[in-house]
Amino acid sequence: MPWYGWLIMILALGSIVGGLMLLRDSARKLPLSEEQLKRIHQRNAEMDAQDASDGKR
Repeated sequence: MPWYGWLIMILALGSIVGGLMLLRDSARKLPLSEEQLKRIHQRNAEMDAQDASDGKR
C-alpha cells in the first residue's frame, strides 16, 4: 500500500477514536428524582411482562 493509503487509514482511525473519546467525555448522567426512577422501573417491568406474554403465543 502506498504511503498516502496509510495516511488516509491513520486519519480515519484517528477521527473515529477522537469522536468516541469526545462522546465519552460529553456523556453525563441524567439527574432523575426517586419518583421518576420508580416510574421508569415500573414501566420496564410492565414491558418485560408484556414481551414475555407475547413470546408465549
